[in-house]
Amino acid sequence: MTTYLTPALAWRRLREGNERFVAGASLHPNQDASRRHSLVEDQHPFAVIFGCSDSRLAAEIIFDLGLGDVFVVRTAGQVIDDAVLGSLEYSISQLHVPLIVILGHDSCGAVTATKGAVETGDMPAGFIRSLVERITPSVLTAMRNEETDVNDMVVEHVKQTASRLADSSRVISDAIDDGRVAVVGLSYKLDEGRADLVSGIGKL
Repeated sequence: MTTYLTPALAWRRLREGNERFVAGASLHPNQDASRRHSLVEDQHPFAVIFGCSDSRLAAEIIFDLGLGDVFVVRTAGQVIDDAVLGSLEYSISQLHVPLIVILGHDSCGAVTATKGAVETGDMPAGFIRSLVERITPSVLTAMRNEETDVNDMVVEHVKQTASRLADSSRVISDAIDDGRVAVVGLSYKLDEGRADLVSGIGKL
């Protein structure tokens, strides 16, 4: 069944799922054979989650969701590139999702590596360097604000990532301006399992 939610209702559904997960009361919805069969021809996710690739950050689990509920894009340190922007634009223009979620987490390895590179001047080799270069503006902003803890840098990176999406994509910015889409930035606590709101763009 097709259900198109408003950004506010999509955000509430995610919050409620995360609250169940934190409380150890997950329902594990939409994970049976009938759900699988119902999605063969089409999908109608109610949100797109752009998160870090960290193995502890499985979106469907921490928001207590199932098959077909969310469109998920993941890179280390939730770093934006053209493929990410294309994937997010697809979710907006073709799947009509009303909510974009930026999902960072404490003790992020990519942000930690960037902090180390900024402090020492030693850049990592290979394509990891590209990740560090893209996270560096967030780390430098946090340092200018006298925030030297990695987890504070993660929050700053989530905020900057959300802003960068709106600045980089006309498809996303137009959808926000029209009230069809909102963007929320979340910081996930590994020990608690809680995803806290740290930024928002658009009407919720």
